[in-house]
Amino acid sequence: MGMMIVLVQNRKTRDMNMMMLPAAQMRLVSQFSRMAIESQMVIGMRMAGMMGLMPHDPGENYRMIAEKQAAASESMFAMAKAGMAGASPERVMSAALRPYGKRTRANSRRLTSGK
Repeated sequence: MGMMIVLVQNRKTRDMNMMMLPAAQMRLVSQFSRMAIESQMVIGMRMAGMMGLMPHDPGENYRMIAEKQAAASESMFAMAKAGMAGASPERVMSAALRPYGKRTRANSRRLTSGK
């Protein structure tokens, strides 16, 4: 009898983890939207630099490629770590987006600052 109650509680917990609450959805939407806006700014600034419309660091083209590889591996690791810890789906997605958001925010700040 005691074992059955534990199984029912685990099943309820698992089912609750599979649901996304509205607040969690809004957090993910805002996180993704901020990252999308910042990445579009970074793309525009880098394109302007490549066309010679604004100052452009010589290593910027290499940085574009290298940071994507690092962000992808960091994102996959964070997602796997959150999933293995039993985090809810929205926490796993948030963990996957965090490395990309960190880099787009840093690039946006770096490229828009007046050197």
